[in-house]
Amino acid sequence: MSRPVALITGPTSGLGEGFARRYAVDGYDLVLVARDEERLARLAAELHDEAGAHVEVLPADLAVADDREAVAERVRAGVDVLVNNAGFGTSGEFWTTDFVQLQAQLDVNVTAVMQLTHAALPAMLAAGRGTVLNVASVAGLVPGRGSTYSASKAWVVSFSEGLANGLRGTGVGVHALCPGFVRTEFHERAGIDMAGTASFLWLEVDDVVRETMADVAKGRVVIVPGLQYKVLTTGGRMVPRNMLRALTRVVGRGRDRT
Repeated sequence: MSRPVALITGPTSGLGEGFARRYAVDGYDLVLVARDEERLARLAAELHDEAGAHVEVLPADLAVADDREAVAERVRAGVDVLVNNAGFGTSGEFWTTDFVQLQAQLDVNVTAVMQLTHAALPAMLAAGRGTVLNVASVAGLVPGRGSTYSASKAWVVSFSEGLANGLRGTGVGVHALCPGFVRTEFHERAGIDMAGTASFLWLEVDDVVRETMADVAKGRVVIVPGLQYKVLTTGGRMVPRNMLRALTRVVGRGRDRT
């Protein structure tokens, strides 16, 4: 019998790599999408050697319309799991950041998620099964220091929840993963200074992946890994928004980000 296929965007480091390794171990073949062709090839070879997975690499920049369409075309050919993990933040203030960079962030964090999910669902619905896992952020659940990044992740959460409602009973699940601070390359790439962040706020990739997979199996739509972030987001729903903004200003102090 043919093996199920998982397509993962942004798998060359961090959570994307963690999900790629987990799905390979779980018996999936993989389609890996990222800009760095060398790192893609290296990861593909490792997953083939370590887990016996057939791995297709698809170099693409999801900020580029033609590249997004090429990935969407591969998705339309049929995948059992789509992990929309690619995304990025930027440092600096919104009003001083190059608008081209802000548009690229929106295209990767929002447009690509919408386009690839739209491409995946028809075949999944026809098969009566499938999983779409959209990587959002705790920043999408509470008002953060940034504006455009938090807004993009709030969109992902709302989009995923709406689809999950519409797909109820079809066998196709849509989930929004909302991690807090995870030890990855994310903040370094964004140029965001994380010095002074309390150690208890950091999560490890393997722990996030393990908890996420367990919650996907349970059918949980919005997934918040880590007890500390469950407390934060639950409490955030119970206090006035002005108080919540004040608290997040304290947590985000000194880390200017768009």
